[in-house]
Amino acid sequence: MSRAERAKEYFEQGYNCAQAVALAFEKETGLERTALLNASLPFGGGLGRLRLTCGAVSGMALVYGLVCGAGELSAENKKQTYLAIQELTAKFKAENGSLLCGDLLTGANLSFGVGGEAERRTEEYYKKRPCAELVYTAAKILEEYLLEKGVL
Repeated sequence: MSRAERAKEYFEQGYNCAQAVALAFEKETGLERTALLNASLPFGGGLGRLRLTCGAVSGMALVYGLVCGAGELSAENKKQTYLAIQELTAKFKAENGSLLCGDLLTGANLSFGVGGEAERRTEEYYKKRPCAELVYTAAKILEEYLLEKGVL
């Protein structure tokens, strides 16, 4: 099973978009599962359900930092990381039209709001949301990139 397929499966099990992508690369991150889930939790729903940057994109960035981060502060490390994230997000945007959760969900005719309970994950839930496919795409883009760079 590819990491993209694993990410989609994790999302369908109830993990948020960022958690699903992060869990697909769990071994590579070096973090204990609970720490990885806690670190990625706030990014779901476009950052705390605010519909800002897509959680799948945030998960992709989190994993990149954990897997490729240099571990020390330097202008060069920061530059290389930012360039990599720009490349990864450009690929995601080219495939999906946006990096913003709200934009990606607009066609799904969903109401957005702060607070309240998350909608129950039913078959109908998945039919009206593109999230499972967005998670798949983010994990696929990241896996291909890391393979190309010889990290995986």
